[in-house]
Amino acid sequence: MAHIGATCRSFFTPSVITMMRVRDPERTNDLFVDKRRDRPVAETLAEYERWSRVMGVAARVPLDWTRLPMAELGWFRGGVMIGGAMTCDQHTHLRHGIAPALGRPAPGTDANRMAVVLEWMMAVLRNQSRSARPEWFDRPVTVELEGPGGGIWSVGPGGVVRTGPSDKPAATITGRAVDFPEWATHRADWRRRDLRISGDADYATRFLDFVRVV
Repeated sequence: MAHIGATCRSFFTPSVITMMRVRDPERTNDLFVDKRRDRPVAETLAEYERWSRVMGVAARVPLDWTRLPMAELGWFRGGVMIGGAMTCDQHTHLRHGIAPALGRPAPGTDANRMAVVLEWMMAVLRNQSRSARPEWFDRPVTVELEGPGGGIWSVGPGGVVRTGPSDKPAATITGRAVDFPEWATHRADWRRRDLRISGDADYATRFLDFVRVV
């Protein structure tokens, strides 16, 4: 909760400069949380409640005319970064971190929320693939995510990620949209989730091991 609250607040304070320029966003998140470890729980929750509301208002402002950087994750359309990054962050932490820690079932989701989460994650995957450019990745794969908010994406060499299937994919990977945030962030091993692979299984396995959206 301290991490999510700090992230929401940082967009409206000088801390946003740090978030845009750092090379290790995970370490920066740790530093933000370290500053809040001794705070009372009520103060931590109040910070999240206050600044997440502000973030909700900001997300309604049309910002797609501008592009903004986010640490080593690359550049994004403003609307995608503000609305997408925070929706994905809260969605993922709540369902795959906070609820399990409290021994409670993960809350449900809906098509609109999942669509926003997946849009952000595919944008991050695009930038990460473009930056890494693994030599072995020389053929596209099709990723089909089923259920509310799902869709079909073609992921190709050079950081090409677009909606729709690949023309001649080396492999097609099919799974549930609701599971993607968990295994694509390495909170769970994709091998333990219900994924179906057709085509070149070895190539698909290498791709799935490569995917790590942070």
